[in-house]
Amino acid sequence: MRNIKLFDSGEHKFILLNESEPGEESGIRSNQYLIVHEDSGVLLDPGGFGVMPSVLTELLRYIKTEQICAIILSHQDPDIVGGLSTWLELTDAPVYVSNIWMRFLPHYGIASMAQFVGVPDAGKQCTIAPGFQLQLVPAHFLHSEGQINVYDPLAKILFTGDIGAAMLPVDREYEFVDDFAAHLPFIEGFHRRYMVCNKAARLWVEAVSKLDIEILAPQHGPIYRGQSVPDFLNWFKELKCGVDLMTHSGHFAMGNWNE
Repeated sequence: MRNIKLFDSGEHKFILLNESEPGEESGIRSNQYLIVHEDSGVLLDPGGFGVMPSVLTELLRYIKTEQICAIILSHQDPDIVGGLSTWLELTDAPVYVSNIWMRFLPHYGIASMAQFVGVPDAGKQCTIAPGFQLQLVPAHFLHSEGQINVYDPLAKILFTGDIGAAMLPVDREYEFVDDFAAHLPFIEGFHRRYMVCNKAARLWVEAVSKLDIEILAPQHGPIYRGQSVPDFLNWFKELKCGVDLMTHSGHFAMGNWNE
């Protein structure tokens, strides 16, 4: 999946720039997004080093690199941050990441932390340009201890990081979730094993349910729209996961769910 406009009002766009191929970086497929408002752009989770050329190619369809006004990292994993040092050679834009991951990022070969802005636990509002604001929404322990989401009120899209992520087989691909029941087998094992506990899931659902959301855009797999949005939220709010399933050290009551 590449270059899919999830929202386009002319002056404001929310775009799925690129979904990496299954074999790239020997990892799972991941999504990289761009929000454009007039001549200002924000890159969400730019991805690992291997996908950087294809993400840059798609980004240049919309803006120049000097028009990147911010990069936002949902958390600290290499499929999100691995290519960041190369991006920092192209832009002086601020990079937003949870406060708790700031001390670890230099280990990705980042020479200076001058561009980085720590996001407090409670999240924050970011004014990118006149008329262009984004809300950084806390999503702690889902799965990262310092995960943040990004809400775009103009597009009514919530970028959810790993929440809602799907592990599709290599021979299966679809862009949108229109049948949540049919999609469930591809997300259930991941969420039960990678999300920390039901309390974190329930508090997140209660918080984001106050937002006007039409689309959930995860970092992996298809995008939720229409009825699949409340279907996912209702399922996730009740999910037992992570430490809820621990029976004793090193053992989880995972049943037949595939991680």
